[in-house]
Formats: sequence, C-alpha cells, structure tokens
Amino acid sequence: MAEYGGAYGQMRTLRLSEFTMMVGGAIRSVPALQSAWVTAELSDVRVSGGHCYMELVEKDAAGMTVAKLRATIWANRFYGISQKFRAVTGRDIAAGMKVLLNGGASHHPVYGLSFSVNDIDPAYTLGDMERLRREILERLAREGVIGYNRSLRMACAPQRIAVISAPTAAGYGDFVNQLEGNPDGFVFYDLLFPAIMQGDRTSASVREALDRIEMAVDFWDCVVIIRGGGSTTDLNGFDDYDLARRVATYPLPVVVGIGHERDRTVLDEIANVRMKTPTAVAAFFIDCLRTAYTDASSRVTDIVRYCTERLTGESRRLSNLEAMIAPLAGARVASARAALESVAGRLPALAATRLATARERLAASSRMLGAVAASRCGMEGRRLDDLSDRIAQAAVVRLQRETQRLDGYRSLIDAFSPAKTLRRGYSITMVDGHAVTDASLLKHGQTITTRLDKGSVESVVASAE
Repeated sequence: MAEYGGAYGQMRTLRLSEFTMMVGGAIRSVPALQSAWVTAELSDVRVSGGHCYMELVEKDAAGMTVAKLRATIWANRFYGISQKFRAVTGRDIAAGMKVLLNGGASHHPVYGLSFSVNDIDPAYTLGDMERLRREILERLAREGVIGYNRSLRMACAPQRIAVISAPTAAGYGDFVNQLEGNPDGFVFYDLLFPAIMQGDRTSASVREALDRIEMAVDFWDCVVIIRGGGSTTDLNGFDDYDLARRVATYPLPVVVGIGHERDRTVLDEIANVRMKTPTAVAAFFIDCLRTAYTDASSRVTDIVRYCTERLTGESRRLSNLEAMIAPLAGARVASARAALESVAGRLPALAATRLATARERLAASSRMLGAVAASRCGMEGRRLDDLSDRIAQAAVVRLQRETQRLDGYRSLIDAFSPAKTLRRGYSITMVDGHAVTDASLLKHGQTITTRLDKGSVESVVASAE
C-alpha cells in the first residue's frame, strides 16, 4: 500500500493483487455466496485431469445471453456427481443441458470469478428434458402430424427392412444375428443405411439416411431405427423437433428400438412401432412372419377342407342328377312333341294371315310408289327448268364481261401502238428494216432511215457515240 499525491490530492493506492484479495475476501464473507442453488444452462463442457470445466449461461426469451460465469467440478466431487446424474437421467453431463447446481462463488487473483460446484440435482434436468419432449410432441400435435406414421399399416409379413444404425454398434449386430438365426428359417432382406447415433450430429445424420431410403421408397416394407450396445448415455439427438417431424410424416412405417430401457424419447411416442431394444425389434419381425405363416397355413388347411367337402357334395349331387336324367329327358321330349304338334296345327292359318297381310302391304306400297314417282318427276322437271334459266342468264353475263375485257385490251394496245408514239413527236431509226436501240452499233457512212409520223428521212452516219 502506498500514498499518492497528485491532481486529486493525497490518496491511498492499492496494488492489483491487494484489490483482488479484497474482492475474494468480500465474496467469502457473504455466507449466501458460499452455498447457493443456481439454475443455468451448460456450455463448453470439457473434462481434463479428472476435473470438469464448463460455463454457466443464462439466456432471455429472445435467446440472448444475459449472464455467464465459469464453473468447475473438481475431481474429488466430479466422479460421484457424474455417476449420480447418469443413474437418474441416463445421460452424461453435457453442453446444452439445463441444470440446478449447488456451489459457491470464489475469486482467484489470476483467473477471476468462478463457481465451484458441490452438487447437481439430476431431477431438475430430467424435468427439463421431459419438458422439451412434451413441447416437441405438443407442436407436432398442433401441426396435425403426430399420429400420421402410427396410422400407416404395417405389412403383414415385413421382410424388406431398411435399417438405420451405426455400423459398428453392438445393437446392430444383435439385430442382424437375431434375424438371420431365427429358428423358423424365415428370410429377411435387410440393408444398413449408416448414421451417427450419438451426439449433436444424430438428428442430421438420421434424417440424411431417411432421405436416402425414401429415394427407393417402393422397395421397402418399413424403416428401422436402432441404437444399442456401448454407451447409452447420450440420447439428446433423438429429442429433436426436425427429426421427430421427419419420422412422424415419413411415408413408410418406422420401427424404433433405441435400446434404452428406462427413458422414452420423442421417437418412441410417434413411431409406428416402439420396442425397447434392437433384439426386441428383430423378435417383432420374426413374430410378424410367424403369425403370417401360421395364418397362411391355417388358410391352406381351411381351403383343403372346404375343397374336399365341396367335392364330396358335388359328387353326391351329380349322382342324383344322373339318376334323374332319364325320366326328365322323357318328360322334356313329350312336352316338346306336344308343343310342336300345337304349332303344326296352327301353322296353315298363321301362314294365310301373314300372306294376306303381306299382299295388302305390297299393294299399298305400289300405290304409294306411283304417287311418289310422279311427285319426284315433277319436282325434278321444275329444277331442270330453273337450271336452264340460270345457265342462260349466266352465259349472257359472262359474254358481257368478256366483251368489256376485250374492249379494254383493244384500248390498251391502241394506246401503246407505234403510230400513236410517232404522233406524239417520237421517231424510229431503222437500219435494214430493223429498229436501232444502241448508237454504238452504227458504223461511219452507214445509211439509216428515220421514220416520222408523216414520212421518213434517210441519213448517212457521220459519227456515232
């Protein structure tokens, strides 16, 4: 500590270390700051040297950060806290979670203000995760799509199965082994569409796999999303709105087996079928085929029994009919003979009546034909007379029009005749009886004749240009 006498007079000054020690002492002197429960969102969570370092963040309704503070779970507490948190929530402490922490404020001369975590209440985080799931489900319900995939009808014998899983996951191996080793010998046609099944990229990766499957949607009976084996502590990716909506509106039935016995993800609530584990999913398909096989076998047995009974009954009916053929045939022949005799008796009278009727119709037709012919001849005669008049009139009109056209040609020829041209003062120069149109064709001393309107003149060429 020192004294400074400057423009503001004599004043006491502090070194920075002294000031930071005073800040730390002030913080430690407030009991409420040494043990407090604080709600915050975790950010930048990382584990190093057994210690867990993170940032506590608070955001407003618009998503803007309004407070931020460094926090640490020291190694002597971290193992116990993380185990308890995983046992209750089924997940590791990770960025993006909302937590309720107990701890105290501390101030380091170099690292500044931080929060030392003493405990985390996993029930609070569990409640927040459940709230997130509920919000996603409520949103899907408002959009009217929450029950679409559940309403799709699963094939009675689903064998063509598109599988979305991590290729190296133990759960995927269990699923395949269960299908291929089924004791009934059923054949399944399953194909893996690899995806990331843990962490922040889960949603995008699974949606990409669903997109690839939909490109050949008619080939598949259903889609399976399974995750099992290894760590089951990070299921955040399955509580995602975009993924949930994609599954809820998917055109194929979706079967999920996330492999988590205790918690249910959003996909469990909206998928067509939900099973606990990948092995249970495989057992579901085997049971479907076993049921279909049993039903088909039962139907075959029923068909065989029905056919046997029907054949026996029809055989008996044929025997009865065979015995009845002779008497029935005799009765039918007698009935037919009686009908023929009746018709034969009535035939002469019927023929006479039909002939009389035909003669009357023929006579009426003859009379009508004469009248129609006379009327038609008169009509055609009048039409010929009319055509003759029209032809005569057309010939006169055409003759007048052609006469006028010839008169026009005559006037035009007369107007352009050489005589008319000469009368207008023009002349025609001729050599040997042919008109000259090019002066360069004339030769010196050559005799030319110039024809005028009245008379002609002979000249000798002196020069020609």
